[in-house]
Amino acid sequence: MSDQSSVIVRPARNIQGLVRFPGDKSISHRYAMLAGLAKGKTVLENFSTGADCASTLGCMQALGCKVTKTNNRVEIEGVGLELKAPQTALDCGNSGSTIRMLAGVAAGQNFTCEMQGDESLSRRPMARVIRPLTLMGAKFASAEGERPPLRITGANGALRAIDYKTPVASAQVKTSVLFAGLLAQGTTTVEEPVRTRDHGELALRAFGAEVQQEKNRASIRGRQQLHAIQASIPGDISSAAFFLCAAALFPDSNLVLENVGLNPTRSALLDVLTALGARVRVLDLSEAGSELSGSIKIEAGRLKGTTISGGQSAALIDELPVLAAIAPYTQEGIEIRDAGELRVKESDRIATVAQSLRSMGAEVEEFADGLRVPGNQKLHGAEIDSHGDHRIAMAFSIAALRAEGETRIAGADAARISFPEFFNMLSAVTES
Repeated sequence: MSDQSSVIVRPARNIQGLVRFPGDKSISHRYAMLAGLAKGKTVLENFSTGADCASTLGCMQALGCKVTKTNNRVEIEGVGLELKAPQTALDCGNSGSTIRMLAGVAAGQNFTCEMQGDESLSRRPMARVIRPLTLMGAKFASAEGERPPLRITGANGALRAIDYKTPVASAQVKTSVLFAGLLAQGTTTVEEPVRTRDHGELALRAFGAEVQQEKNRASIRGRQQLHAIQASIPGDISSAAFFLCAAALFPDSNLVLENVGLNPTRSALLDVLTALGARVRVLDLSEAGSELSGSIKIEAGRLKGTTISGGQSAALIDELPVLAAIAPYTQEGIEIRDAGELRVKESDRIATVAQSLRSMGAEVEEFADGLRVPGNQKLHGAEIDSHGDHRIAMAFSIAALRAEGETRIAGADAARISFPEFFNMLSAVTES
């Protein structure tokens, strides 16, 4: 390691060992928000260690909830459906999840608040939540192009239920509208073009709300009271994805990943790796708070190739960068389509992945909604710019394990956004 923000990754011979991951980021965000809207003390074990979820905790504290964090244990004293007006702007940091989902909570309050974030977040589009929440009766002011900072005036008792069809498949938008629906009068329904992760619906149920689900539709009756819970959050499968893909690259790999979240709307990666030729086994399965978890054993096989499109792209949106990063090492390559959503993440992930692969000597074809990366390519070490994007920093650390020569990941500290332990854990299972 040459400085705080760059890391050198050298070629590996193998991936072996046993790893256990910090709590799922998506679940941690949602549990923290609902804990604030519940009455009583919620205790959450294995809470995400990422900076994004710390931003959510900070916002809940600013909204009147007492938050105590000890290592990965979090206690939140909820104040009920009516939160307290913050004294300063809510700082969402780099977290799109925080600002979009918490906007749904703010829409039902009796005060005006401002939500802001860092430079990266300030470039991300917010129209997708502004539109439905405005239809419900909240008022918004935003920067040019409907980007942060957002100024939200809640409709309190006048928030209206809606029946809303989301123009893009986004679990953040769905959760935002359902959270607002919890605070509205009447029953709110959200319909998606394709089904996305259902952590929001499961979290609402865990806290005592009734939520109806049918195919791509979810409905919630407003003004239900939530109760505090005690829960242990399963390990983040999007963090585990980097280790699964690393193990898939080496013929003698043998990796066990303990206590990983196996929600069916999130575990499509296991199907893709199996289809590619990796040998994946779930060793045990348990359920807590309606969320499934288990241990996964992965051993490499000869990786073929695949096309990822449609609903599968939506289900794999966080894992697509690392799948693209290992695509040159497959026999037939990987094509990704219907993933235009990648262009409005922490970076334009389609452009950044293409640029990074080319830096390492790969041939890549870039589309408006995805990429085609041919197989049977040899990569060489290079300097990779993460562009401040945690998933780019981690994805190309995995690609570097099979490259010739060392790779320098510039901006590697971006990994702390979701997975501060990433580089230490990767080093622990890598044989060089």
